Amino acid sequence: MNKIRLILLLGLCIFIAILSIGYVTVGMDEKQPEETETTTQQPETSTAAENSTAESSTAEETTAENTTAQTTVAQTTAQPVTMGNNYEYAYAGFNPSVAVVDSEKWNLLLVNQAYILPDGFTVKTAEVSGSSQTMDYRVVPHYNDMVAAAKADGISLIPISGYRTVERQKGNFERKIDYYETLGYSKAQATQLASKIILMPGTSEHNAGLAMDFGTDGNTSLTETFANTDAFKWLSENAADYGFILRYEKETQDITKVTYEPWHWRYVGVDAAKEIVAQGVTLEEYLGMA
Repeated sequence: MNKIRLILLLGLCIFIAILSIGYVTVGMDEKQPEETETTTQQPETSTAAENSTAESSTAEETTAENTTAQTTVAQTTAQPVTMGNNYEYAYAGFNPSVAVVDSEKWNLLLVNQAYILPDGFTVKTAEVSGSSQTMDYRVVPHYNDMVAAAKADGISLIPISGYRTVERQKGNFERKIDYYETLGYSKAQATQLASKIILMPGTSEHNAGLAMDFGTDGNTSLTETFANTDAFKWLSENAADYGFILRYEKETQDITKVTYEPWHWRYVGVDAAKEIVAQGVTLEEYLGMA
């Protein structure tokens, strides 16, 4: 009886062992696809990484291309681009280059017979203190401080002409041409003479909103007699402290191409104004564009 029980127990153990082995084998078979999926996902991860690298590389190339394009544009813009034979005053020998407008150095914008404001140039203006005259809004605080300081010293600075539209400048210029023509000068000669007194439209600092023509009590006619006034003396001694310079001096007409204008004061910024006065140079010379 004990032998029978022993045999049955042994058989049961063998049966359980067989079942256990089968279960383990089946379990391994069921886990195999998960390992296969993991292995299959590796190339996808690699591909994603490659795509990421490729996109990053493409982005870097695009950025580099854009940077190159921007640099090219900047360099192209900085090159002198003349108005050409179609310029309306070309008949008088004028062919100005388009001025380069630098938003960071706006106060040093150079316009004269050789440099003209680009088409579509606009300036945001504001009225100066105590007058309907306007200037570039960024200049107005400096202008107001200067006029207030002059007043504190007993000096009257009267704003006669600040910002002018290009259209108004053109009208003034054309009238001056007509005036010289009535004196017997040819059209070309009259235009050349006019340009020494009233700059061509788009080439005046008034069109940029950076200049003011001053008068004073008893002298508002914008003539050379302004140089004999206390107002002119005060400006000569103090204007640079507020960023203004006398733009057209008597001794620099060969550089500026404009007759002596003691009433015309131009904003260039305090640092530049002090350097220009200390060096005794014109704005053209200061900028290396004489």
